Amino acid sequence: MKITCFKAYDIRGQLPNQLNSEIAYRIGNATAAYLGAKRIVVGRDMRLSSAELTDAVVQGLNDAGVEVLDVGLCGTEMVYFATTHLNADGGIMITASHNPADYNGLKLVREDAKPISGDSGLSDIRALAEGDVRTMGEVAGARKDTDVFNEYVAHMVSYVDINKLRPLKLVVNAGNGVAGIAIDGLEPHLPFELIKLHHEPDGTFPNGIPNPLLPENRAATIDAVRQHNADLGIAWDGDFDRCFLFDENGGFIEGYYIVGLLAESLLRGNAGAKIVHDPRLTWNTLDIVGKAGGEAVQSKSGHSFIKETMRKVDGIYGGEMSAHHYFRDFSYADSGMIPWLLIAELLCTTGKPLSELVGERIQKYPASGEINREISDPKATLELLNERYGKDAISVDTTDGYSFEFSDWRFNIRTSNTEPVVRLNVESRGDQSLMEAKTKEVLALMEPQITSS
Repeated sequence: MKITCFKAYDIRGQLPNQLNSEIAYRIGNATAAYLGAKRIVVGRDMRLSSAELTDAVVQGLNDAGVEVLDVGLCGTEMVYFATTHLNADGGIMITASHNPADYNGLKLVREDAKPISGDSGLSDIRALAEGDVRTMGEVAGARKDTDVFNEYVAHMVSYVDINKLRPLKLVVNAGNGVAGIAIDGLEPHLPFELIKLHHEPDGTFPNGIPNPLLPENRAATIDAVRQHNADLGIAWDGDFDRCFLFDENGGFIEGYYIVGLLAESLLRGNAGAKIVHDPRLTWNTLDIVGKAGGEAVQSKSGHSFIKETMRKVDGIYGGEMSAHHYFRDFSYADSGMIPWLLIAELLCTTGKPLSELVGERIQKYPASGEINREISDPKATLELLNERYGKDAISVDTTDGYSFEFSDWRFNIRTSNTEPVVRLNVESRGDQSLMEAKTKEVLALMEPQITSS
C-alpha cells in the first residue's frame, strides 16, 4: 500500500483515501515497532473522525504489546506534556490542526516529546506501515484512561508570576477547537475576565475552520475586542499549538513581532541564552536578540526542525512567524498557551498596551506578512528569482528556500512543507513603501507561474 499522508514533519491527509482506520492502525503499530515502545500517550482533537482513528491507532499499539495512556480530548501540547510527565516512550496526537473538516492526521513524538520528522524516523515508520510489517506482542497491551490535566494546568501557570498579574479583560476565541478545554482549566488561577468565543469543541466547525492566520477568520475576535474594550485578543487553531494575538484596538499582530517581544522578555533573566528563529523574517529578531545580549540561531522552518535545533543548541526559546512558539522548559516543544500568558504578564508589569509594545518594531521593520501562491513549477520559480536577485544580493541564504538580503530590504521565498504552495515574505528597514513596492516587484516576476492566490 502506498501511503500518501506522510509530510515533512507530521502525517496529514484527506479522508478516507489518504487516511483511514486501516492506515491509522498500521501507523500506530509501526510507531510501536520503530520506537521499541512499552508505553505511549495518545490524545485526540474534536474532529468527527478523530475518535475512530484513535481507536485504530490504539489497537495497532496494543497489538504490538504497548500500554496506551489515553489522555482523551486535548490539545497537541497536552500530549507533549503527558509524554514527558509520565516518562512514556512516545506520544501520538490525532489532529489535522487547521485543515478542512474532511482531513485528519497524526503528530508523533518519542520520549521527552522529542520530534519525529522526515529526518528523524518518520520515513522509517512510513516504510513499515506501507509494507504492513506488523509487530505483535507476546501479550497485548492495555488502554488506560489517564488524567494529567491538573498537572498540565499547574505547569502552564508556573510560567507567570501570579502576584504580578492584574485584572485584564481578554477575548479568547477557541474557534470550536480544543483550546477552550485548557482555558477553562487556567481560568480559576488567573485574575482575568475572559470573553469566550466559539468556546465549545465542535468538529462540525459551525463558525468555520479554526485558522486565524487567514484574514477572513479574524473578524469575530476583532469585533469582540472592540465591543468589550478588551486589553488583548487571543485566537487559536484547532489543536491550539499556535497562538494568535490582537492588540487593544483589535489590530492583528503578525507572529514575527511576537517572536521579538517574547525573545526580549525571556532574555532579561537569561543573558547570553540562545534564541532560535526561522529564516522567513529575521531583521527584527536579530536586532532585539543582539541588543538583549542573546545569541540568535537560525533553523529551517517547521516545528520538527525548530525543536531539533532548540535541543541541539539548548535554546531557551524559539519562535516562528507562523505563530509557533517553543520553550526549553516545555521539553523544547511548542505551546499555544505559554505565549499569551507571558504577553499578558508583560501588559501587567509594563503598564503598556500591546500596540505600544510592538508598534515601534513594526515601524522599524515593516513586513509583508506571508503571501501564499500556488505555482505550476515551484522549483523553476525559485531558480528564476535566484537568477534575478542572487547576483546583486549582499547575501543569499539557502537554509529554507532562498533568502536574499540587500542593504535596505530582504525577502525569503520557499515551498511549503504541508501545502502545494510557494510562500513569500518581504521586509525592509523602516520603509513601508519600499517593502510594498518590492513585494509587488517579486510577485510580478512570479506571476506567469501563479495558478491561484
